[in-house]
Amino acid sequence: MKKVTIGYWCFTGLLIALMLLGSIGDIMSAPEAVALFKHLGYPTYLLPFIGIAKLLGVIAILIPGFPRIKEWAYAGFVIDLTGAMYSTIAVGDPWVFFIIGYILIAGSYIFYHRKRKTISAK
Repeated sequence: MKKVTIGYWCFTGLLIALMLLGSIGDIMSAPEAVALFKHLGYPTYLLPFIGIAKLLGVIAILIPGFPRIKEWAYAGFVIDLTGAMYSTIAVGDPWVFFIIGYILIAGSYIFYHRKRKTISAK
């Protein structure tokens, strides 16, 4: 149980940090986020929407209970990351660092289910 909990919090902590840092810039429409959105060809009015969605996903994963909402949060993170990676590829920018995000999501998701399984087995 201890290894599962440590693995869960390692992956989840890094995932939450990644998504939270991204959401703050988006919500505040930081100049770097606006420049990136313009470079990708998206309207900047989407920035706060995506930022709030990421923030809600972070909250959903951190709050205990609500397993169905957590599933949706993980799915939303995958959709967000996939859309960002596709957009990056479409404009010809490097996309390799997105693999880190996918690893963090997958690790957190797998350990979340292992953790639930060990808790329900007791």
